[in-house]
Amino acid sequence: MPNKYWQCTVDNIPEETRVIINEYLLSLKLANNAENTISTYRRVLENFFRECSFPIKTLTSDDLLNWLNEFSQDKKARTVDLYLSTFSSFFDFCVAEDYLEAVIIKKRWRPKIPQALPKYLTEQEYARVKLIAEKLSIRDRALILFLFTSGCRRSEVSQLTIQDVDINRRTAEVRGKGKKIRYVHFSEECALILSDYLSTRSGDKNEALFLTRFGKPLQTGGIYNITTKLGKMAGITQLLNPHSCRHTFATNMLARGADLKFIADELGHTNLNTTRVYARIPTEEMILAYQNKME
Repeated sequence: MPNKYWQCTVDNIPEETRVIINEYLLSLKLANNAENTISTYRRVLENFFRECSFPIKTLTSDDLLNWLNEFSQDKKARTVDLYLSTFSSFFDFCVAEDYLEAVIIKKRWRPKIPQALPKYLTEQEYARVKLIAEKLSIRDRALILFLFTSGCRRSEVSQLTIQDVDINRRTAEVRGKGKKIRYVHFSEECALILSDYLSTRSGDKNEALFLTRFGKPLQTGGIYNITTKLGKMAGITQLLNPHSCRHTFATNMLARGADLKFIADELGHTNLNTTRVYARIPTEEMILAYQNKME
């Protein structure tokens, strides 16, 4: 039986509540939310309604707050914030569908979380990583260059097939969050190494772009392991993972004068503010100042 991640099947949650939860989860799936997001929201709701057996229509703000206060005692602020985000989305749905008369969650309950600065490699660190990467296998070199010069997420890279990539145009058709299709670019150096790697393959364009030594598609965990191992080999003090490759891509593109909208499109961001965080540009004024300096 296929894994229906958008369905709650927990027996000790009342059936009436399960029906509402599943309507909500299905609405997320139909809105093309990522599987990981839906699965996480499902687990949060299951954890809550296992312990809180009140019918949804009788739930009050006090019921929810009392549960949260007890739940939060040994939890990190980000975990609490995740639960509150889930509850906010779910109870908004319940109000919209007339399962509740009013939203029972309060904005003032959200914990204050300091925004962490994105981690990226300095110019010197990036040069050292590229130099050490030349000692890796042809597959791993191609993978590292692709991550650094396309800005792709590791989940996106793991889903790529050979036919998704155009070596001559140096583009790849990527399925991003919500299964949205976008086209990304990669460097000429990456294209050369990638071409050498693909020359060792069977030529089946339906195969995954990157394979394990057993001929299976390289999964996200394998991609993570390759980057972290390279970071240690290069003596990088911070953790080198696929996400820091993505941040490094954004920072490098900005330093070379790329337009913020172009960087956002490459990264698959619909909100330019997200891209500003990646590229460490918090305001429009700073963008304008940067562009003036580059003229």
